Amino acid sequence: MTEVAMAKVRKNFSDAVNRVAYGKERVVLTRRGKGFVAIVSMEDLALIDALENRIDLEEARKVLADTTDKAVPWEKAKKRLGL
Repeated sequence: MTEVAMAKVRKNFSDAVNRVAYGKERVVLTRRGKGFVAIVSMEDLALIDALENRIDLEEARKVLADTTDKAVPWEKAKKRLGL
């Protein structure tokens, strides 16, 4: 992973983009010595999305496993909700 100061990137943004797109690098833009944004390839973005989807699916499965299978009759539910 390459870190580049924002001031330097402003002068030649296309160089940073080309390093990511063709050099398969990940570029972290820094401001005052701290990273604040990253430029990643489309392949990396797809991987990040897939990982997030997998985490969401695992969390949803845990929630579904923790729920009871007891159905509440509609009339009872309306009464509880004050409808």
